[in-house]
Amino acid sequence: MRYVAGLDGGGTKTAVTIADENGSVVHEFAVGALNINGQDEASVRAALAEICVEIGRVLPGGLGACAVICLGAAGISNPVVSGLMTSGLREGGFEGELVLVGDHETALCGAHDGLYGSILIAGTGSIAYGRNGSGDTHRAGGFGHLIDDEGSGYSIGRDLLSAVVRASDGREEATVIRDLVYERLGIGSVREIVGFVYDKNRNKKEIAAIAPLLSAACESGDRAALRIAQKNAEALAETAYAVTQRLGLQDGELALLGSVLTRNRHVREMFIEAMGRLQPKLSCIEPKRDASYGAVLLALEKLKNG
Repeated sequence: MRYVAGLDGGGTKTAVTIADENGSVVHEFAVGALNINGQDEASVRAALAEICVEIGRVLPGGLGACAVICLGAAGISNPVVSGLMTSGLREGGFEGELVLVGDHETALCGAHDGLYGSILIAGTGSIAYGRNGSGDTHRAGGFGHLIDDEGSGYSIGRDLLSAVVRASDGREEATVIRDLVYERLGIGSVREIVGFVYDKNRNKKEIAAIAPLLSAACESGDRAALRIAQKNAEALAETAYAVTQRLGLQDGELALLGSVLTRNRHVREMFIEAMGRLQPKLSCIEPKRDASYGAVLLALEKLKNG
């Protein structure tokens, strides 16, 4: 019996699923993050070594029984990142086939429990991705918070902060967002918002962390909040449409992932309504499996086709 392993290298942890050649899961576990942007090289290598040790421990034939490892991670197209992942696994003793792909690819396979379909991810950033039955792929969005990532947690967090400053100087009406933001950040003035935003140590995740405040503001019926929700929902619809239309998947299923779409009812409902106008036959679904199992499916495809 041959085995494969699928790795979902997230920003806070790495989920690992081991399956036999028939796709049956035999073991699941998690180790530290593999995101090189948030971790030093030593910790990434330590996590990869731990993965190799655990695979070797649970498989009857040891690590050598694992024929393929598929690793999905952000930034994998960067030679520095892919080189580190490859050398780390080789140093851990893995000698089998290695498949390195972007985390959106493993997310798609997991979400559809197969190799084809489309997904929209709206977390800290945003991206849509799809693969049709002919094997054609297309992605839209995901080009970073400075020039893209519309509809993301970062985009919403920025819009909330913007609403506060615009209301303070009279460009927009008063909004409940102000008090929600002040309480969340422990501040009490626009001057302090400016200090928070332009602190040289500030990162995009801290801006995105403000996004959940939109739900409470929308629940209160706040007009500024509802405009923000609608704006970002429409942006996400444009992103998803670019993929499903290009690949001829407008009659299929679009899996929705990421905190913006799973935790904000207003954005999700507005997005689904917008997609309904653009592509009435498209169905929005919950992901069927996670990205680590998606990596397993890609590993099995490699095992099958060589």
